[in-house]
Amino acid sequence: MTPQRAETLEWLVQRASAAVLAVCVIVHLAVIVLAVQGGVTAKEIAGRVGGSVPWLMFYSVFIIAVALHAPAGLRNILREYTPLGRRATHWVMAGVCALILVMGFRAVIGLYGLGA
Repeated sequence: MTPQRAETLEWLVQRASAAVLAVCVIVHLAVIVLAVQGGVTAKEIAGRVGGSVPWLMFYSVFIIAVALHAPAGLRNILREYTPLGRRATHWVMAGVCALILVMGFRAVIGLYGLGA
């Protein structure tokens, strides 16, 4: 893949993941605001969300979007402010992506297991 094509793909991934994140953040915050207004505790929320396949799927999409979006932005910062080359930057960001995925899915799977 040419560097120009890779740049275009990175741009598209960041924009698409931003659109998904916007929806996920709005849903996440709306649910929190609605739940807290009724005086629901964190334990009650975990009981409702845990074991729910639709919430598991929602938060899985959320995590994947974050794992794609954040490294794309950080990659640009690394390219501008560090002497790292394109290949090194790619591998550092692959590691960041993997870290976000592992941490995010650990949290989601843990929450899902609370309701089981």
